[in-house]
Amino acid sequence: MQDTDLFYTPVWQLRELLDTRRVSSTELTETFLRRIERLNPKLNAYLTVTGEEALAAAKAADEKIGQGRENGPLLGIPISLKDLEATKGIRSTMGSLAYQDTIPEMDSVVAERIKASGAVLLGKTNTPEFGLQGTTENRLGDPCRNPWNTERTAGGSSGGAGAAVAAGMCPFATGTDGGGSIRNPSSFNGIFGIKPTLGRVPRAGGLGRPAPNLTSQSGPMARNVRDAAILLKVLAGHDSRDPGSMRDSVPDFLAGLDNSVRGLRLAWSTGMGYAAIDPEVASITSTAARVFEELGCTVDDPAFALDNPIPAFLTIFYTGNYTVYGHLMEECPEKLSDNARFCFEHGSQATAADYARAIRAVDEMKAKIDDLMDTYDLLLTPTMAVPPFPIGQPPDRIDGKDVPPRSSYSPMTRPFNLSGQPAASVPCGFSSEGLPIGLHIIGKRGDEATVLRASAAFEQARPWEHLRPDIE
Repeated sequence: MQDTDLFYTPVWQLRELLDTRRVSSTELTETFLRRIERLNPKLNAYLTVTGEEALAAAKAADEKIGQGRENGPLLGIPISLKDLEATKGIRSTMGSLAYQDTIPEMDSVVAERIKASGAVLLGKTNTPEFGLQGTTENRLGDPCRNPWNTERTAGGSSGGAGAAVAAGMCPFATGTDGGGSIRNPSSFNGIFGIKPTLGRVPRAGGLGRPAPNLTSQSGPMARNVRDAAILLKVLAGHDSRDPGSMRDSVPDFLAGLDNSVRGLRLAWSTGMGYAAIDPEVASITSTAARVFEELGCTVDDPAFALDNPIPAFLTIFYTGNYTVYGHLMEECPEKLSDNARFCFEHGSQATAADYARAIRAVDEMKAKIDDLMDTYDLLLTPTMAVPPFPIGQPPDRIDGKDVPPRSSYSPMTRPFNLSGQPAASVPCGFSSEGLPIGLHIIGKRGDEATVLRASAAFEQARPWEHLRPDIE
């Protein structure tokens, strides 16, 4: 096959090609390594490329496939890991100068499961320092750039993963999402990504100090829903090293993927009563939500409104990250970015009363969302408040309203990190400047299956996988 055919071949088709020996894992891996060599200088999607290790793993995969034995579900398929996942024997930077040359002696749970699946690791994708912001810039090098327009942000904190998947630099990728960090770059790069239910994918084995995980989940980023479901099946499942890990048996996320969504009740909200949304984004995503009516669903606008959850989110987020990485403020403050110091200082200043009030606000928010989800199967919103913006220039004004640049562009993702619900971003259109826009699909806790089924139905009704950035 030609390289250009393989760059964008779905993972589920790559599985068939490998099993029938029409392509080898070595050929596939070499193809993607060449792609990375050519495009990474333009996009800075990867912080570390593991060429030698990848080719050795691909050769071993070819031998196993040739033996015809039962093997891991991703045997021989290339993948990237976000560089917030520790990887044994492979540089793991956390996007920080503090860990610039760190080579861990252990894997995170996600890295363990990727290796056990037989996947071939191409490298570690770019992330802002400790994943602390929604765009991907750090002090390790140049910013990560959006393949649809290299002057625009790829989002974050899984910006490297989003850019790499969109540009055909890997078939699919893992991301992490502590406030929108899978859904944000999925929307900005025109791909699919899902944040699973909190605890569905264990979080253990990092480089920082242990802390309660109240917001963050690892999850898949892919060019289509089926590939993401395949990867989620690999990542999900209880692990005793994560005390918050779900003990439920892992659903077969692929089983009902093609089932009809007819009869589902969906709620639509433009801004959930508190968020400023760009009018073009609001129009495109509202039109996309109505696609579900064509599919036999009921789509209502129940005027759902929350008290602004962002202050409570930031209190919990800042204190959690200060607990994990705050010791670096004394050990190597000169290696921290201004943004990291800002986050850690705010985390260190929060009182026990501040934290308790934030938890109470989250409980009240959860109750309102649960009341809504008693009536509806899914909630739809815009994923992001704006299209991808110029690198280093987050908006300070949206729809005529002054907004804080630090959190203005992602107000819709963060509540569902706090509530723990599964939430996905599906590509649903383009701005007048040709930049991707995502529709946000939120489900009930533990019900990734319905989110994936609805996403797949939308994908079939309004296909997006054939739409590719001109980055050659």
